Amino acid sequence: MRWPFKPGSLFPANAIAVDLGTANTLIYVKGEGIVLNEPSVVAIDRATGKIKGVGLEAKRMLGRTPEGVIAVRPMKDGVIADFDVTEKMLRYFLTLIIDNHVFKVKPRVIVCVPSGITEVEKRAVRDSALGAGAKEVFMVAEPMAAAIGVGLPVDTPTGNMVIDIGGGTTEIAVIALSGIVSDTSIRTGGDELDISIVQFMRKNYNLLIGEPTAEQIKIQIGSAYPAGEEREMEVKGRDLVSGIPKTVRVHSSEIREAVQEPIQQIVDAVRRALEITPPEL
Repeated sequence: MRWPFKPGSLFPANAIAVDLGTANTLIYVKGEGIVLNEPSVVAIDRATGKIKGVGLEAKRMLGRTPEGVIAVRPMKDGVIADFDVTEKMLRYFLTLIIDNHVFKVKPRVIVCVPSGITEVEKRAVRDSALGAGAKEVFMVAEPMAAAIGVGLPVDTPTGNMVIDIGGGTTEIAVIALSGIVSDTSIRTGGDELDISIVQFMRKNYNLLIGEPTAEQIKIQIGSAYPAGEEREMEVKGRDLVSGIPKTVRVHSSEIREAVQEPIQQIVDAVRRALEITPPEL
């Protein structure tokens, strides 16, 4: 997928951009910036199929929903795992933004999607956006959007590599002349780092923690490489032996060890991407 607009007019007027991610969905309105940043989670009534909550409200229900209500992540490993729920979520978010903004005409919607998205998934995304009130729908591969976002000269013949680590996947792409020359995608992302930390705490401290706690640890003291000063933090969880709450102190060097395997998978993917890149670039 190439950038659908001519160079020099990177983002058109009267447009909305959507980053449909495994972990979070973001919506950008030109002239206002990011107007929505919500978890990609939907709470649904089992019996009726009606939505009980979307985004942060639904995420708070994960693991604690009342009987008859389920909280699900419709995006998994960077792709659409549940078409119907993804469509409802995207339609809900877009309707919320379009209804609360004054557009002279129906807005055009640009959706960032994984580079390996299928035609069926494209159709589901397009139908959802049109149903929410979009005039036109364009899809852009996530690596291309990331490259434009950081200001890389994507329209030149010079190759630029982008490594986009998302919640469910990591996409590595080499971009030149407004197109993706080569790309590699692996189902390893931030979620895998969190799971590795959960497993490390269980194995080394007999401490049970949830993925939200693991994410906090990753953000606060995690690193892929020694970064000068070593940091530490208190981690609260449940002792797997006694069953009672327990607090331990964890060092950044331990978390570096915990995430070593998924980090190495990303490094190996970058190496493979370089191997298939044309030598002229």
